[in-house]
Order: sequence, then C-alpha cells, then structure tokens
Amino acid sequence: MPTAKANGINLYYEQAGSGPPLLFISGTGGDLRNKPNQFDGPFPKAFDMVSYDQRGLGRSAKPDTAYTMADYADDASALMGELGIEKAHVIGVSFGGMVAQELVLRHPHRVDRLVLACTSPGGAGGASFAFHEIGHLQGEARAKHLTPISDTRRDDAWATANPDTYKQIIAMSSADPYADEPGHEMGARRQLEARAHHDTWDRLKQIEAPTLIAAGRYDGIALPQAQENLASRIKGSTLRFFEGGHLFMIQDRTATATMIKFLNGEEV
Repeated sequence: MPTAKANGINLYYEQAGSGPPLLFISGTGGDLRNKPNQFDGPFPKAFDMVSYDQRGLGRSAKPDTAYTMADYADDASALMGELGIEKAHVIGVSFGGMVAQELVLRHPHRVDRLVLACTSPGGAGGASFAFHEIGHLQGEARAKHLTPISDTRRDDAWATANPDTYKQIIAMSSADPYADEPGHEMGARRQLEARAHHDTWDRLKQIEAPTLIAAGRYDGIALPQAQENLASRIKGSTLRFFEGGHLFMIQDRTATATMIKFLNGEEV
C-alpha cells in the first residue's frame, strides 16, 4: 500500500499516467477506495497524476486532534516533496478546491497552473453549503436532503417525474461502505470542522498562478455567486460554467476537456 510520511502523518496516495505532473485534491469525504474515481477519468491519460486520501479519510492516518485548512495545505505540499515533485498543476474539487487555495497561498512555488472546481472562498466571498450543520442526518435522510441542493434542478417536481433516476441517486448517495471503520466518523467530522473555518477571501489577490474557476450552473453547494466572487478576486483568472450541479464534472463531458486544455496552456 503506497503511503508517504508527510507533515508528520502517513498519507495514502496513488499515482498513474505520464506527462506533466498533476496533483488532484479530492472533496469532502474523498476515499480512493470508492470507484469510479479520478483515476478512471481522462486526467491520467494527459498527466502524471497523483491523488491521495486526505488526513482523517480513507487509508490515510486519522489523528484525533483538531484539523485546520493550513494542515491540509501543508499535507499536500509535504506529499509532493516526499514524492520528488517540486511543482505541479493542481486541480482542487469542492473541499479540495479550498485546500488548493491554501496550498497556492502558503506554498506558491508548488503550483504551476491551478483549477478550482465547484469550490468557494469563504468569508465575505461566500461559503459553500454548511455540511457541518447536518451531521444529524445520515444515510437516506442525508441523501434526500442534499440531492436538490447538489443540483437545484432536482426539486420535488423533478423527483416525481423521474422516480427511477431519483431512486438510483438516493441509493448511490446513501452508501458508505466504510462507515464502521475505526476513526471513520471522527476523521470525517474533523474535516468538516476545518472546512467550516475556511476563509481565503482577503488573501486571494496574492495568487499569481494561472487559474481556471470551473463550476456547475445549478450547484447549490458551491453557489454560482461564489464563483463570480473568486474570479473577481484572483487576478487574470478564467471563469467557466458548465451544464450540471455540484457533480458537473461527470454531468458535462466538456468540463474535464476544458480543464485539460487549460492545464496545457491552451485558450478555453
């Protein structure tokens, strides 16, 4: 099992593909055991991609201490160092986009080109949906609550008109095969506590890396206005909306193609 000692803890990582180095930072609850995942998409066909389970998640260490967004950014930078990657393109998705913001701010020398996908700046720029406030909801109840938020088109009328699709979405969203693992609940909770304090708003003007902000038009988790705010604050950034909600990267096939073009330095 590939692990690296990074920032004082063991992080599980995977690496695949060839080409320029790419660090892919996953979202809330990300676990590389869940398939399909980023390694089953087009990125490893274009880049030498590394992705990992963040602290408290998956097969990485789960220290029972308070986590901070700075910890997550320092983990990413330290992992790159352990793997001999001086600088890489970075894609951060949702919570991973928050980590990516901290990474480029705390360790700018690590980031070549940056993609911030369905994420938010926090603070006065707007926060993403407050997952830490729905900890009492689990399984099917949680999935039913989040489905119309994740994609605002999926309201009650849509669910009634598309019962089979709705049932499938709820079943997939409810599943948590690793819920009973030691430290699972604690690590997930620690992540949400750190996420609740994410705020890069006053520092975003410091970002110099070429940045693409990518988002779904119907995302109720990382709101479209937050994307506009990010774009207004990161100088020279490019903002693109796609046909989808929080999962726009799998709902709109042009999204990943656009990200790859951007990371290759092409116009998008």
